[in-house]
Amino acid sequence: MFRTTKLFAAAAVTVAGGLLLTSCSGSSGGGDSDGFDPDEKITLTFAFWGNADRADLYNQVFDAFNEEYPNVEIQVSFLDFPAFWEKRQTEAAGGGLPDVMQFDYSYLRQYAENGLLLDLAPYIGEEIDDEPLSDQILAIGEVAGGTFGIPTSTNAWGLFSNPKLLEETGVEDFAGGTYEDYSAWIIDATETAQDGGHDVWGASDWTGRIQLFELQQRANGEDLFDDEGQPNFTEDDLRAFWEQGSEIRESGAAYPAKKAEETFPLAGFDTGNVLSEGTWDNFGAGYLANLGEGYTELNLQAPPLDVEGAQDLYLKPSMLHSVAESTDHPEAAALLVDFLINSPESGEIFGTNRGLPASTTALEAAELDELSQQVRDYEESITDRLGDAPPVPIVGYGNLEEEFRQLGLELSYGTMTVDEAVDQFFTEMNVALN
Repeated sequence: MFRTTKLFAAAAVTVAGGLLLTSCSGSSGGGDSDGFDPDEKITLTFAFWGNADRADLYNQVFDAFNEEYPNVEIQVSFLDFPAFWEKRQTEAAGGGLPDVMQFDYSYLRQYAENGLLLDLAPYIGEEIDDEPLSDQILAIGEVAGGTFGIPTSTNAWGLFSNPKLLEETGVEDFAGGTYEDYSAWIIDATETAQDGGHDVWGASDWTGRIQLFELQQRANGEDLFDDEGQPNFTEDDLRAFWEQGSEIRESGAAYPAKKAEETFPLAGFDTGNVLSEGTWDNFGAGYLANLGEGYTELNLQAPPLDVEGAQDLYLKPSMLHSVAESTDHPEAAALLVDFLINSPESGEIFGTNRGLPASTTALEAAELDELSQQVRDYEESITDRLGDAPPVPIVGYGNLEEEFRQLGLELSYGTMTVDEAVDQFFTEMNVALN
């Protein structure tokens, strides 16, 4: 029996942005394959980002895979997140991507459109079991006319609040409602907390998050960008969004930008200075870890909504698994992807390490802690608000997201007007799109 090689870590390096990726491989991937022969001894390379704890989990899953496919040797490497993508870009330029990769949603369009990833559509329903995966889940990996990634796990946008801090400050939790209702609650919560002598704010300026702009656009029937990567919003749309934060910024009810920069990348919610925070629902464990001793639970509810009945929310992949177009063993690679995502063994071993399992088979096998069960219950509670996932992010979306955040800080400082922020964002966006 071939055994998995021991995982190894490499030193981190800084990601070089903006590299042009092109497929240089002479292989045509799965198109010329003669099929998978389980009696043939083959080697698959696999790469992921993570740490030693996740490496141990992968080793256990690969051992289970080898019990079923003993002639498939899996050679594995891992890096931290920035170094992982630096390594992939270097490999892409030389046509030597690993056979199977843990993949991030923000890079999927870039690699797929440059012909670097194998279209998995022909393997879905064959090597990759689609019964445990909903149509919504499978649609997440669709881009450039094919399916180039299968989500391992999902998360959705939610609104966290800190019950311990709410009790200490005497503030009632946000009862739900519109974004205007939420802003009014932030003002009242900040006033109540600070009148009681607490160095606490109701929330950060929620208009500093591009995800909230996206949710409002989706509530009105538009994704931020269309399938071709072109914007679906106007300067007036963005201006109206940012102006919604004027009252909480000018009143001082929002967490101050200066404090936010002092503690970044930790948010005010992590440091116990903010009562509520909108973000992806899989951030809960990180929040509790950062809050430290004495914090054992969080509240989680759906974010505000201005359009009744709208499907503004969607399931986003925590990560995906993809296969290189250059692989010599596409069927075997697809079988490995299926095992990593769908097998009961993967659910039992990984649990929620990669997020809430996207596969019902893996999810049922996973042992959920209290917080993970809370996230599962939350995602079930928002079913009526879940729409189709938006098109895969445009190339350079991460840079635009950071620009949006920086402009939000400028608005909070009062060093830039809303009109100036809109002009600058559209300028940066046009550069990214071109």
